[in-house]
Amino acid sequence: MYILALNCGSSSLKYKVFEEDTLKSIVSGTVEKIGLPDSFVTQKYPDGTKQRKDVSMQNHNEALGVVLTLLREASIDMNAISAVGHRVVMGGDKYASSVEVNDEVIKTLTELSPLAPLHNPSGILGIVTAQQLLPNAKQVAVFDTAFHQTMPDYAYRYAVPEAWYKDLGVRRYGFHGTSHLYVSKRAAAMLDKPADKCNLITAHIGSGASMAAIKNGKCIDTSMGMTPTAGLTMGTRTGDIDPSIVLYVMGRLGITAEQMTTFMNKQSGLLGLTQCSSDRRDVEGNKDTDDKCRLALDVEVNNVKKYIGAYMAELGGNVDAIVFTAGVGENDDWLREQYCSGLEGMGIKLDKKLNSEALARKGYGDTVISTPDSKIKIMMIPTDEELVIAEDARAIKRGTYNPDHLKMDYSFAKLNSKQR
Repeated sequence: MYILALNCGSSSLKYKVFEEDTLKSIVSGTVEKIGLPDSFVTQKYPDGTKQRKDVSMQNHNEALGVVLTLLREASIDMNAISAVGHRVVMGGDKYASSVEVNDEVIKTLTELSPLAPLHNPSGILGIVTAQQLLPNAKQVAVFDTAFHQTMPDYAYRYAVPEAWYKDLGVRRYGFHGTSHLYVSKRAAAMLDKPADKCNLITAHIGSGASMAAIKNGKCIDTSMGMTPTAGLTMGTRTGDIDPSIVLYVMGRLGITAEQMTTFMNKQSGLLGLTQCSSDRRDVEGNKDTDDKCRLALDVEVNNVKKYIGAYMAELGGNVDAIVFTAGVGENDDWLREQYCSGLEGMGIKLDKKLNSEALARKGYGDTVISTPDSKIKIMMIPTDEELVIAEDARAIKRGTYNPDHLKMDYSFAKLNSKQR
């Protein structure tokens, strides 16, 4: 039997098939450019081989149909898929854990779509399509926001009229929760401490980026807000800005709310600062000759340091480890060094040699990259959101799921060969 993990983005679909009993990855892939004429799917196998298929896919319904065809060609029996785990970006404050999908769940997710208009509609479509194409499989929703629902009210409430909170849902939700959950469990295992005894600062830094403060295994604050636009400087998103800027620019330029949303989410961040690229590799490659690139990186590094300092304060200075993950966090040793530079007085000491070697793209798994005398350990841990999705789906299917993630028996919460 198999578990299928699905991650539906606004114009993409990622998937991975696991053996149900062993949770061994069998095949994975990504569909890109859904809705465009040059859409394609790339399927990957454990031996490293890849298969690409160029095919027009106008929506997620068609995309999932193509994926299932490729899985059949890879000898995956559709009748053997016992559960499908779906990544859902916005669960609001309705869901603090993963749930089996039913009509009421779909209704609630539809009602929450205005809070995540680029992601929830595609996620819902993925669920409905999977229900139709895989009617015998249990459908499970795994929420980006769930891990952050342990935040205290003073962390998630904004200082705005109470009616905005009660009637419009204006509050901090946080995102990347599945990734923060995974790396926090791995960090606890590496520390050889129970997860509920660990205080961590986790940094999921990719094109989108967020950080979380974790006290005794539970999230108490996170950098993203009501939407994924807030917090750190990102590839194309603003991160934190003065809210009055939005009103000022809209008035001066005469632009609509929709146009402003595009500016803040797709034309800002590193791209807005450099005017040339949102990719850190390009920006770093030009930092010594292009002052805009230098500035963009300095802004990003400064913001990461500010959040580290803020979360150190929230955790009372009692921090076991800082964890870097996601595309940049796992593979950009130069930026990791910049994030940690100058923090030695706070007990954060990076080992430059270990840091330069610890690159996920070169096969490194969970790695401590701090010096032996560093009061706070620094770690690079490759995230595995699909494994979390698969484990939650399997547990709900088997009736063994515990909505309290600290009591859930996750396989990855144990030390294994991934650690170096």
